[in-house]
Amino acid sequence: MAEVGIFVGTMYGNALLVAEEAQAILSEQGHQARVFEDPTLADWEGYRQKIALVVTSTTGQGELPSSIVPLYEDIHARIGHQPELRYGVIGLGDSSYTHFNGGAKKFDTLLQEQGATRLGEPLFIDAADHPEPETVANPWVERWAALLS
Repeated sequence: MAEVGIFVGTMYGNALLVAEEAQAILSEQGHQARVFEDPTLADWEGYRQKIALVVTSTTGQGELPSSIVPLYEDIHARIGHQPELRYGVIGLGDSSYTHFNGGAKKFDTLLQEQGATRLGEPLFIDAADHPEPETVANPWVERWAALLS
């Protein structure tokens, strides 16, 4: 089974809740999953040959939360190319803002530019439609887990 690092960017705790639910689902399916609430480049490096799941909310300005900005900046500045990485993205946002899910889309774009392989399509959850994001994320994680073998 797969080893999955779940890298969280959260402002109010919703992304962390989604990440913890994802960890439980992946574990139930026989995968080894670990949540990184304040992820570092060293944490990321440990999963470059494995699988990363980025679960992040977005600020009102369409940016990443401060808890995951250092990781994003370090990946951008220090890694450059990582074609061995397989990953997924779950974004939490609010469509009433101009840059809906901008943080998650920014992270996804960076990983695509670095040659990483995205598993499945990203999930972009709209808080306006789904105030409890785990109700949408959990079924997505169950389907996404099937792509990990």
